[in-house]
Amino acid sequence: MDTLETELKRAHMLETSTLADAIEQIGFECTRCGACCKGYDSADDSAEREPHTATVFPDEVRQLQAAGDYDWRDVARPMPYGLTEGDDGLEGETFEWALQTDDCGDCTFYQEADDGTGHCGVHEDRPLICQTYPFSVGLGGTSQPMGETVDSVGLPAQQAGETDETGAVVHAHECEGLGRDISRADAEALADALKQRAIREIQEAIGVRDSYRPTDSERVVVYDSEGPKTQSGRSLE
Repeated sequence: MDTLETELKRAHMLETSTLADAIEQIGFECTRCGACCKGYDSADDSAEREPHTATVFPDEVRQLQAAGDYDWRDVARPMPYGLTEGDDGLEGETFEWALQTDDCGDCTFYQEADDGTGHCGVHEDRPLICQTYPFSVGLGGTSQPMGETVDSVGLPAQQAGETDETGAVVHAHECEGLGRDISRADAEALADALKQRAIREIQEAIGVRDSYRPTDSERVVVYDSEGPKTQSGRSLE
């Protein structure tokens, strides 16, 4: 398996124009349906809806805080994967932050008009994962997790020893806007954000790996690239 450092080199070598070609081939136009911002029905048909989960980097949390004078917990919550419900609430450790949700499980920044069309209340400052949906990049067998893939376009091999089988792949995930015409300018803007996100995902993973130190805290602990934090984003160190 390739190291994270190898994956990072591949991410830096991604060409925006090639990513844009793949995006144009698949096609996309946002219909403002809001599906990517909302909670969803659970797979086991339980009464509770699964809350929206979208990864947000620590610096993106601070950017959103500054944009709206929010507290950390107004913007982000611990990614629920790895956490369990204890006697006094959630407990355990996790390795990512997710955008905060409202009581319905929708992104806290999601707004819906009377005609049912959706709008992001922090659109200009939205995280990279929101800027790039419904696309992600797979690099040498790894990919950015965003759910089931519905379409893919392989990219040409970019470095010595890399083959079509190990090269990068642009994945498209479930979205009603797929297959629609997209302008070259929009495709290139989306491709640029997609490359940034591919790089940042791996940088964050390297940072988590290098800064991880087990703690004895009985509270929820989020290990991000800056070290262990409480649910309020405060360092445990």
